[in-house]
Amino acid sequence: MLDKPEAVQRQWTVGRQRIVLADCLTGLADLPAASVDVCVTSPPYNIGVAYSTYRDRMPRQAYLDWLREVGRAIHRVLKDEGSFFLNAGSIGSDPWLATDAARAMGEAFVLQNHIVWAKSLSIGDDTVGHFKPINSQRFLNHNHEAIFHFTKTGGVAIDRLAVGVPFKDKSNIARWGHARDRRCAGNVWFIPYRTVKSRAQKFDHPAGFPLELPLRCIRLHGVERPSVLDPFLGAGTTLAAAETLGAEGVGFEIDPAYAERAVARLTGLGPPLPHAQSSE
Repeated sequence: MLDKPEAVQRQWTVGRQRIVLADCLTGLADLPAASVDVCVTSPPYNIGVAYSTYRDRMPRQAYLDWLREVGRAIHRVLKDEGSFFLNAGSIGSDPWLATDAARAMGEAFVLQNHIVWAKSLSIGDDTVGHFKPINSQRFLNHNHEAIFHFTKTGGVAIDRLAVGVPFKDKSNIARWGHARDRRCAGNVWFIPYRTVKSRAQKFDHPAGFPLELPLRCIRLHGVERPSVLDPFLGAGTTLAAAETLGAEGVGFEIDPAYAERAVARLTGLGPPLPHAQSSE
């Protein structure tokens, strides 16, 4: 919920991306049915994150009921062969949170892939990556989150090699009849955050994901220049990935400050992007 009433709906067009200041359910209702190839999103986790205006605390069941409604709205706008990638996380005091959120949002879908997003790894005495440490005598630091890949049938073909890796043993290329030096990287993705020293370096948003995450999701779906959706746009990372890949996208954001930050971010991606156009 918002601390104050939503302003008059506005939208901006930046390059191939459309940013709409609107509640996600309102925005999704305005989209045509079966019009989206890929949805990549991360809703609020309901754990008290300090957003600008949104209050990240609902009664747990009300939160899950709301996610269920959003999931159904995403199902309506997704194409029959589309992919819905949901990023969700848990906390020590509520370890089932990500799973319950996924069950609610994915109720109308089939879970086709469950991906682990590793933010930090400790190997021997070395550590690589970044995470938010917690001060606790009970719980370990949370170094990973989940990415649930939903489809309508569970049988959607994907481009595994688009996010693949080279073979370690090059003899496997010819021995197993592979066409090139590329294999499936599996369902554990190590995507660390960049080191930042200020909120501005995080685009003034407290809970964004790295650009590499939506880039991988969109590439994995395997459609050239797909239509992309993020109903919880935040600072615009999903649309930044869509623009990078030459895809068209739309994102809905309920907070005016974050919507405007996403516009500024997309406008600054590089010379090919025109100036943002705003409309009431």
